[in-house]
This record gives sequence, structure tokens and C-alpha cells, in this order.
Amino acid sequence: MSILTVKNLSHGFGDRAIFNDVSFRLLQGEHIGLIGANGEGKSTFMNIITGQLQPDEGTVEWAKKVRVGYLDQHTILEKGQSIRDVLKAAFQYLFDLEAEMNDICDQMADADPDTLEAMLEEMGTIQDLLTNNDFYVIDSKVEEMARGLGLADLGLDKDVNDLSGGQRTKVLLAKLLLEKPDILLLDEPTNYLDEQHIEWLKRYLQDYDNAFILISHDIPFLNSVINLIYHMEDQELNRYVGDYDHFLHVYETKRQQLEAAYKKQQQEVAELKDFVARNKARVSTRNMAMSRQKKLDKMDMIELKKEKPKPEFNFKAARTPSKLIFETNDLVIGYDEPLSKPLNLRMERGQKIALVGANGIGKTTLLRSILGEINPLSGSVELGDNQYTGYFEQEVKDSNNQTCIDEIWSEFPSFSQYEVRTALAKCGLTTKHIESKVVVLSGGEKAKVRLCKLINKETNILILDEPTNHLDVDAKEELKRALQAYKGSVLLICHEPEFYQDVVTDTWNCETWTTKLV
Repeated sequence: MSILTVKNLSHGFGDRAIFNDVSFRLLQGEHIGLIGANGEGKSTFMNIITGQLQPDEGTVEWAKKVRVGYLDQHTILEKGQSIRDVLKAAFQYLFDLEAEMNDICDQMADADPDTLEAMLEEMGTIQDLLTNNDFYVIDSKVEEMARGLGLADLGLDKDVNDLSGGQRTKVLLAKLLLEKPDILLLDEPTNYLDEQHIEWLKRYLQDYDNAFILISHDIPFLNSVINLIYHMEDQELNRYVGDYDHFLHVYETKRQQLEAAYKKQQQEVAELKDFVARNKARVSTRNMAMSRQKKLDKMDMIELKKEKPKPEFNFKAARTPSKLIFETNDLVIGYDEPLSKPLNLRMERGQKIALVGANGIGKTTLLRSILGEINPLSGSVELGDNQYTGYFEQEVKDSNNQTCIDEIWSEFPSFSQYEVRTALAKCGLTTKHIESKVVVLSGGEKAKVRLCKLINKETNILILDEPTNHLDVDAKEELKRALQAYKGSVLLICHEPEFYQDVVTDTWNCETWTTKLV
């Protein structure tokens, strides 16, 4: 049975086309990975099928009474609501049924026998619905989900207004999973999850009976939960049965076949054109030349897809710093309350360190305390000399209405426009992206603009907070290569072992010193 049918979809922004006559069909129980490079339109497709964006052309048709759950990171959570309140709201339809049952009870005293019998029947139906949908164990279901995604550590009575962007996303994901919709739409759900909770979500999706569409650049995670790939490229959407690795094999085979056919056709075209040029003027061979020309005119020409610009990240090295990068002396980090035991950590020149552990235990707070952006609750941080630090923040909350060109120019005013455009192009951005405002770019494209600033600055220390979030496969691979080649020191927070294990010299497990329960 078809849950969703998309026919002849076309859409674009200004003169930038995203889809051209795209069709798509989702069947019951399909687990789909929606893939493609940054900026190909994956999130736009999600916005169109959920009705948040009207397509220029085409139709989107859902099956009747289908319940759709969408992980939308822009959902507003009201101040004053606790995490528990938001999670219990997943069962609002059951609370409404309970209220309806209570109303029936109140009316029973004044009802005549016939009406009373109808009321009792209605109450029985509602009672069965409540029981079958686990209404009487809602609290335990909420607790179980909160533990699975690491929300119990934050405290379920915490005001959602006090949460970071990543914690907020986890709350929205937990609420969505509790709703158990007929179809889940998940856009980069692992971005703000640590390894332990990614593993939990993986098991959850593997056992999920209903359909889902998943956007993710975390390939091991994607491979473990999907059985179909839809690949978005050059305004097209193509279906492949199997996981990502199988898609890559089939895609590469098709590409090689197309290239071989193109070369063969080009050779034939050259020979035909040469024959026509040599024979069209001679009376004896003119008819043969015209016949060859007709063949040329009727030929369905093969076109190779334009190569997308692949990112090149090469970090500029500043002069060598002192041997000491930083040393902490009984450092206690936190805001209103301590997040750590007294820390005595030391990092030396040439070390590349990954900070790992569950979310919410203070990894980002440690980075910001070392940088001097947050005052410690007690203790101190000693920094070495000759330090040129580049910092990649996990979240940039402000809406940026500058164009990409102005954004880089404001950071590097001595650059010519040609140098600015070249720097952005080297990060894998097309001319259309470069001339767009930062605010309209996808998450991956925004990350590439921020990386552009970082690689064009001379540094000897890189402090990177979840730099792989939103980056597509090519950009992630290139960033890994660039960090391996970087001669300076690196302090990195990352939840993808397959990314950081080949980069770092040391791994610090922050769960050993946090005051939070993990």
C-alpha cells in the first residue's frame, strides 16, 4: 500500500532549480535513506512533502488518515514547559480521550436508560483504546525513552527554555518516537547524539515496524537501518534497492558505463562529421554525406553530468607555539553548578585529542573554559605562548543575512573578490551558493562557509566542536584528510569514531571526570 505518492515535482529558488519532474513513492514498512551532497535539496524535499513548502509544480498525496511524524529542529518549545511536559504531549490524544470519558461519567447521573446504555458502550470503547495504547503506563514509557536518549541525565523537570540546541533536538526526537507515527521523517537525527545514544536509536529504527525516511551523512548508521536508497543529484531522484554501500557500487558501475558509451558516441560523431565535411561538396558522394548528416541530426546525444566542485581543505600553519598548549590546575567547569571534578589536564604541541562521552556532561563547556569564553567555577587554565587558535563552534544561533562573499570579506578585508570567490569554491560551494545569503543555505553549506574562514586563517591550534555535523560524505572525508595533514595541535569533540580515530593521537573520555550521571 502506498503511503505517499509524489508526482512530477518541480521546484526551485530564484534561478536555482532544485527538482525537475521528480516522482517518488513510499510503501508500508520501507526504510528509506535520502542521500545527496549538501545543497541538493534533501531538507527542501522534506519541507514539501510535509506541506511546509508549496512546490512550483507537481502533486504530493498522502494516504488517508496516515499519521506523519517529522523531526523539525525549528519547532518552538514554550518557556515554562518541562522536558516531561513535552514528552507527555506525545500522548495528548489519549489525554483528550480520558477527558471525554470523564465528561461521560459526569453526565450519567441525569441520563435515561437508553442514553445510559449508549454512554456505557462509548465508555467501554474509550477504555479499550486507552488500555491498548498504554495510557496507564505513560510515565514509565516517558522515563524509558528519556533514558534511551540521555534526557534523564538532564532532569525531566528542567525547563525546555534552558536547553541547548542539541538538547532541544533530543527532546523533539524523543517526543516524535513516543508518538509512534505511521511514517517517521528524520533529518540528521544523529547530529546531536553521542555514540551511546546513536547506538540506541539504531536499535530502535532496526526494530521499527512502520516506514521512515532518513536523511543522514553518518554512513555506518545509515547502512545499519535502511533497505532502500533514494539519491538526489542534478534535480533528479533515483531509487536503489539495498544499503549505501550497494548504492555506491551500482552508481559507480552506471557512471563507468555512461562514460564508455559517451566516448564511443563521441568517436562515432567525430567520424560522421569528418565524412560529411570531406564529401558534401563532391557530387558523387553528396548523397552519402547527406545520409550521414541525417544520422547525426537524429542522434540522441549522451551528456555526462557536470563534476560537482569537491571541497579542498588545507589549513594554513602559523609559527610554532611553545611546547605547552594548555594546563589546567584543579579546574572546575560549569555554570550554576559544577559539571566536573577538579581537572588537572595537560596538552602539548603536536597532540591531536578527541574529547568523547555522552552529551550534556561538559565537553563544550571545557572547550569554552580553555578558550577563556567562560569563567571556571574554581581553579585555573594556563596557556602556552605564541598561540594562534582557530575555533569551530557547534552551534551558531544568529540568522546571518550577509551573502557568503560579504561573510568572508568581513573576516579577510584584504582579499580581492576573486580571492574570496576562489576560497569559497575550494570549500565545495558553487557560484549560486557563493552569491546567496548565508541564512538560506543548507546546514552543510553553512558549515563549509565557516570552515572557509578557518582554513584561510593562520593557526597552530584547532579547537573543533562537532565539525562533521551536516557535512556530506565528500566534505567529511576531505576534512579528515586535512586534519591528518595539519602540523598543528587539535582538540576535537566528535561522536563519529570512524572520523576521529584516524585523526587523533589521544582520546579523553570525559565521562571519567564529569559530575553528571552517565
